[in-house]
Amino acid sequence: MTAQTEIETGTGTAARRLLRLGGVTVRFAEAGARPALDAVDLDVAAHEIVCVLGPSGSGKSTLLRVVAGLQQADAGHVVLDGRDQAGVPTHRRGVGLMFQDHQLFPQRDVAGNVAFGLRMRRASRGDQESKVTELLDLVGLPGAQRRAIASLSGGEQQRVALARALAPSPRLLMLDEPLGQLDRGLRERLVVELRRLFRTLGTTVLAVTHDQGEAFALADRVVVMQDGRIAQTGTPLEVWQRPATEFVARFLGFDNVVEATVQGEAAATPWGKVPVPDGIADGPCRLLVRPAGVRLTSAQEGLPCTVAARTFRGTHVALLLQPTTGPQVEAACALQNAPETGDRVGVAFAAQDVVVLDAAAG
Repeated sequence: MTAQTEIETGTGTAARRLLRLGGVTVRFAEAGARPALDAVDLDVAAHEIVCVLGPSGSGKSTLLRVVAGLQQADAGHVVLDGRDQAGVPTHRRGVGLMFQDHQLFPQRDVAGNVAFGLRMRRASRGDQESKVTELLDLVGLPGAQRRAIASLSGGEQQRVALARALAPSPRLLMLDEPLGQLDRGLRERLVVELRRLFRTLGTTVLAVTHDQGEAFALADRVVVMQDGRIAQTGTPLEVWQRPATEFVARFLGFDNVVEATVQGEAAATPWGKVPVPDGIADGPCRLLVRPAGVRLTSAQEGLPCTVAARTFRGTHVALLLQPTTGPQVEAACALQNAPETGDRVGVAFAAQDVVVLDAAAG
């Protein structure tokens, strides 16, 4: 295995590169419009689960369509398993596709849907039947071969669509908002099952979603896109704990971002002095304080604030605090310790939850 065919996976171990995008650019016809994809470079290792995350219009679905051969790139290349895919049609790329609306065939029963790709590959009837049985067991629908598509719930249709995509044993499975039409409770259950299933099968997955919770639960590595470019890539923990730019921070729901000037072990901010982690260079920057790093104190200590709003989030209470001077501060507080709206509190900041953002890329 050469250096050119190895990349570092989210677990830090070298693995064979299955997919490589190099300088992929897509421009649509609108005059003056920015590229849908702007010189995107991305590697995916064999057996890795990569989730591309971003808001609508960030280019994530276009990226998936380029890899699948459904959208031609204006520049750059897509290499799959060592072979440049220029001119290779979708049905010859050896990829599996699963879309948000599932696109099942209503006139066929469950077995007919799952076996579709196998029939296209002219698999024998016996091989089709055994593979359908195996996959329906794996996705949690044993014995469902003869059921009509119209009789299935949304979650069951999602499982059938997944089994159909997996049936031809694709080198790469691509998912486009696969759980987007399901209610949150069902999505949270299924994403755990999907990760387990992909681990069991050793499937290489490239998925796109706008749901950060779904991406973080499923992925080995998260890729955050902004305006057709990759804003940040890393493990779910890395991206969540250390957003690289203000865009990524705000996309993840962090609003405690201010102008600051680092001086030694602290930064001067509109909230006063905020401690920073070791090794931060002096000078102006944009600073993020994660809500977990906003510590409540007595009203006589720290930064004086009034509780402007509080929102119950199940495991904690989100507080919106208004300092005497400066922008509002969001804090996360245990339910039993949460103050009421209108209460006066003090605020201190924890250095381990302070992130200096890349101003040039934000």
